[in-house]
Amino acid sequence: MTDHPVKGPASYFPSIEKTYGHPIAYWKALVRSRYPAKHMDLVAFLKAQHGMGHGHANAVVAHTLAEDKG
Repeated sequence: MTDHPVKGPASYFPSIEKTYGHPIAYWKALVRSRYPAKHMDLVAFLKAQHGMGHGHANAVVAHTLAEDKG
């Protein structure tokens, strides 16, 4: 069995948790609390209200929306 490196938005998760001091579940809950909102509105929210960088905010939003889309 080969371990595959994490790719896509989830590859940012360890850095997000370390940088902003909360688990990914916390950030996903914040995103979900703002539904219904558009992707970029959610990114702007995380950046403006929580000081998250664009790449990190985009990764959280993209992963959460994809997860909820099923």
